Formats: sequence, structure tokens, C-alpha cells
Amino acid sequence: MNRTAGQGNRPGRDDSPDRLYTLTGGRSRSASDSPFDLVTLVVAECDPAPGMQSEHAAILRLTERPMAVVEVAAMLRLPVGITRVLLADLLAMGRVSARHPLRTAVTDLDILEQVLVGLRNL
Repeated sequence: MNRTAGQGNRPGRDDSPDRLYTLTGGRSRSASDSPFDLVTLVVAECDPAPGMQSEHAAILRLTERPMAVVEVAAMLRLPVGITRVLLADLLAMGRVSARHPLRTAVTDLDILEQVLVGLRNL
């Protein structure tokens, strides 16, 4: 069957349920206390080891520099839920660390007023 661009090539779209089941050992969700949401930054703490599951090794290579969970899933072409399970495995083994992007809080009311005035002037 010949496919045209854009058809059936979404991440995870062509993965058989059997393959996804095998990747995660039958788990479809990570633990409820999992630190991974879509924007969590993941950083590898080590290089891939010989004999490691290929998806785990790919994650470690991808996350040599901080990368968001959603980006990892897209690069692996896997559903985010499956990627979160794989990331939770690596976190439990101490092979990755997870952190949320830093958000700076603007608490200076003068700055907020200036922004509001600027928006009104648009």
C-alpha cells in the first residue's frame, strides 16, 4: 500500500498495540506520583549501556541536553503515555533526572502596570 505524505505518520499511529505492550511490559501508565508532564525537562545522567532496551538507549542519547517529554515522544514516534512509562523506568534506575522549566514570577506591580498600559496602547 502506497501512503501519501501526512497519512498515518503521526507518532504512535502505526505502532501495533502488541509492540507498545512489549515496550512497557504491559504498563499503560506511569505511577501516579510520576514527575513527568508534557513540559518536564529530562536530562540523561549516563550513556546508554550495552544490552539496554533500544528505546531506553535512544532516550539517553536524545536527552544528553535537556529535552521536554513531549519532544522525546515526538522524536521516538511513540505516544506520550508510553514515553512517560519508559522515562519512569529510567528515572527509577537513576539514568535520567527530571525537572520542570523554571518560571519566574513577576511580582513587581509597576512592571505589571507598564505591561497593561502597553497592551492597551496596541
